Amino acid sequence: MPITEVNGTRLHYEDDGTGPALLLLHGWGTSGRVWGSCLPDLVRDHRVVTLDWRGCGRSDRPAEGNTIAQIADDLTRLVETLEIEPTVVGSSIGGLFATELALARPDLVDHVVAVGSPGYWPGTGMLDQVLSLREQLVDDRAGTLAGWVPGWFAPGAARELVDWTLRQLLDSGTYIDALFTECTTYDPRPRLKDLKTPITYLHGELDAQIPLEVPRTCAAETPGARVHVLAGCGHLPHQENPRAFTAALREIV
Repeated sequence: MPITEVNGTRLHYEDDGTGPALLLLHGWGTSGRVWGSCLPDLVRDHRVVTLDWRGCGRSDRPAEGNTIAQIADDLTRLVETLEIEPTVVGSSIGGLFATELALARPDLVDHVVAVGSPGYWPGTGMLDQVLSLREQLVDDRAGTLAGWVPGWFAPGAARELVDWTLRQLLDSGTYIDALFTECTTYDPRPRLKDLKTPITYLHGELDAQIPLEVPRTCAAETPGARVHVLAGCGHLPHQENPRAFTAALREIV
């Protein structure tokens, strides 16, 4: 079980396969396990690193440092330690971290694939909903997550998949809720023109958490960016349809 200490925090990661490097970043509150169904295909010809970022999965859960900037810096240290220049594939808030890493250190990143990401709330009509969810997490974390997580998936997703995702969220550290608060004011659009790293926005057609207008607007602000839509998928296409997801990722990278 590989562990590396980064910025005083022990981070769990897995590192398998050989070839061009992929760094896979999970979404809020889950873990690197969400990529499990994609790994057998990808490790055939890629070096694949999956990370549990701070506060999640098998990594430490510090009370401090649960910010976008700190986690982007954690990624910088990890990439330097592993001596890779990866395509960084980030799901949901993981795509936000990938984007911020590429903005800060374009020399370390070959390509960004933002999956259901990055989000911004101002102007989407969803800000009140997100602020309300933040309050509900304090009052009734388990009940709030149980009501929210099914909407991350397209209609017809297996209940077992929803429940497994929910268990990961309930097992994460509560200090990561600070990220949720920070994200309500996050908006990358003014800086995307400065992104030097190629980026592809890979988005589920039926994503109810981040509307398709968001990646399309981001792509319009980002030189050379592309939008790739996965039909029939919601917010987590790598979990909902791993075969279609890995095929799309191969086409992109």
